[in-house]
Amino acid sequence: MKIYNSLSRQIEEIEPIDPPKIGLYTCGPTVYSTPTIGNFRTYVLADVLTRSLKYLGYQVTSVMNLTDVGHLTGDNEGDSSQGEDRLEKAAKKEGRTAWEIASYYSSEFLDHAKMLNLILPDVICKATEHIPEQIGLIQQLEEKGFTYKIADGIYFDTKRYEEMGFKYGELSTLDEMKTGARLESNPEKKNPRDFALWKFSPLGKRRQMEWDSPWGVGFPGWHIECSAMSMKYLGEQFDIHVGGEDLRSTHHPNEIAQAEGATGHKPFVKYWVHGAFLLVDGGRMGKSLGNAYTIVDITQKCDPLALRYFYLTGHYRKQINFTWESLNSANIALAKLKHVYADAVANQGDRTTLSVEKMDKITQYQVEFANTISNDLNMPEALAVVWEVAKSNIPSYDKVDLLREFDKILGLDLEINKTENSTSPVPKEVIELAQKRQELRKNKDYATADTVRTEIENKGWKLEEERDGQWSLSPRN
Repeated sequence: MKIYNSLSRQIEEIEPIDPPKIGLYTCGPTVYSTPTIGNFRTYVLADVLTRSLKYLGYQVTSVMNLTDVGHLTGDNEGDSSQGEDRLEKAAKKEGRTAWEIASYYSSEFLDHAKMLNLILPDVICKATEHIPEQIGLIQQLEEKGFTYKIADGIYFDTKRYEEMGFKYGELSTLDEMKTGARLESNPEKKNPRDFALWKFSPLGKRRQMEWDSPWGVGFPGWHIECSAMSMKYLGEQFDIHVGGEDLRSTHHPNEIAQAEGATGHKPFVKYWVHGAFLLVDGGRMGKSLGNAYTIVDITQKCDPLALRYFYLTGHYRKQINFTWESLNSANIALAKLKHVYADAVANQGDRTTLSVEKMDKITQYQVEFANTISNDLNMPEALAVVWEVAKSNIPSYDKVDLLREFDKILGLDLEINKTENSTSPVPKEVIELAQKRQELRKNKDYATADTVRTEIENKGWKLEEERDGQWSLSPRN
């Protein structure tokens, strides 16, 4: 399989450190609020990549962290080592403890992940449950001379790191990094690029989340957790690290610096995979803009797997624009695909001997699909192959087999019906419109009833009605 490696800035053939085994780490959410559909684009990327690797014969061990301490608000303002801890800030706002905030939003994230049919990683690790590992890693860096102490904590010395022959910031343009456009940098830091490994609790104030350490009571910096936990579960060197493109500027370079500084020039990760941002209505997403949509917002409109289908229509390295219209189109396409699959299941019949021509066609579909996912995870082209199969004239039982096989990567649950009255996931609003039309017909308001039928058709559905009052919905061709 070939994948774009952000470290080398080119597409490379994946060559596992210990073939056929692959260690894969994904930077998970900071569990202080509900993740957005922008966040979940990255997690679906990690899920599809894991599924594809397994499909191609690799043995994958997957790990994801949950950041439940240490991620400061300064990260959005130019310095991730300053500001207020997001968990403690959310606790004040919601009138709960930081521990309750972490527990609630961790559970919510996992619930939403299941709605999108994500296969949960083999290991889900929390920063608060790995304090000893983080302290141990900081001690290793201290022994090698990469740390220094100032009033608010223990910091990583990036200049010393470079003086020791390491390259800092290979993933990004950190050499061009300025002190911070909106947040004045800590004047005690030796260099604006230096970052906190351990933060001290403020004098005279007890934090909700704090621990004893060799340097004083406090809490770990945001970056140290991923280095410590990934190495604990995957080793000092592993194969693939996945995250959103926003982590490419500081978080991931800092992970590399911590890990390689501690292990002594051992290459930390071979392949860095970053997903592009999700746009909303052509612009950025933000809570202040009122468009930071969540999975709950999606479920109020349609099957949440329509969002997964929407993600698959764009290449992971390219920005994709979310609109409610594009989601509706994805929902209609998903419904049609499920309808094709259900129809093929219903008409399988007995298996017969295939002609050489059709056997070659089936093999061709399999090869084409494998080639698309092997070529830098090109899911739009993979979907195109799926639709070729759906529209083909191959026997129904072979169509079922192929679609079921491909769905191991797509993760669209083609075999599961989301409604009782249809073989496709009909949106609730469409069912309600169909019911409304039946009431209008009973009341002999045929003009309004016809308007409702047109509305149903505009949403991509065909309403079929029988004289006895029975009706059904199916995707429009």
